[in-house]
Amino acid sequence: MAEPVAVPEFRAFSPTKRVDLLIADWRAELSPAPNPEALERDLYGKALEVYLEGDYAFGAWCWFECDRLANAFQGRVAQVSRVVGEGRYLGFSHRKAIADRVPLDRVYRPRKGDMSTPRPEAIVLAPYQLLCVYAARAAQGDARSKAQLEIALGELEERRRTDPFTPHLETFRRLLERAQRAASAPAAAGATGSAPARPARRLRRADGKM
Repeated sequence: MAEPVAVPEFRAFSPTKRVDLLIADWRAELSPAPNPEALERDLYGKALEVYLEGDYAFGAWCWFECDRLANAFQGRVAQVSRVVGEGRYLGFSHRKAIADRVPLDRVYRPRKGDMSTPRPEAIVLAPYQLLCVYAARAAQGDARSKAQLEIALGELEERRRTDPFTPHLETFRRLLERAQRAASAPAAAGATGSAPARPARRLRRADGKM
């Protein structure tokens, strides 16, 4: 699956309130669209442009939209790509870059029964996206994120069957582990030297003799 152009240089991570207000303005400007998919494509394209300029909060919005559409199409990513536009699906490299840049001190994490609302400067992520952030930070050796991830996964296990976004977290973690293995493989090869050449196998003749 083609991804957008290379991960952009990070410049900002806007508060969710700003993202939501701009998305609402764009949606009003684009309505009425010829069809719902055209509206989705144009709206996604506007958010993607801002992300590619360096505002990773809009990348987080595009990340969620890709997964929301994937759920609507029963996991058929080709259909998601058809709606958002070929080559604009937000793949793993972009998701990991966003996860690495999320300012955890500004993330709104409501407690059970919390009736408060996020502050204007807060970052609001979907629960599974926050777990992806913990997974990315834990992979870098952040002990606190690792503990938070383990606690959250224990709670998630109780509701996994009813949460359609859980598979996206699991996919992110698999790809994160694969990326780590790929990154460590060259280092391991350099430390041990090149592998010894395998001895040539002797060919057996058709009559069974060597």
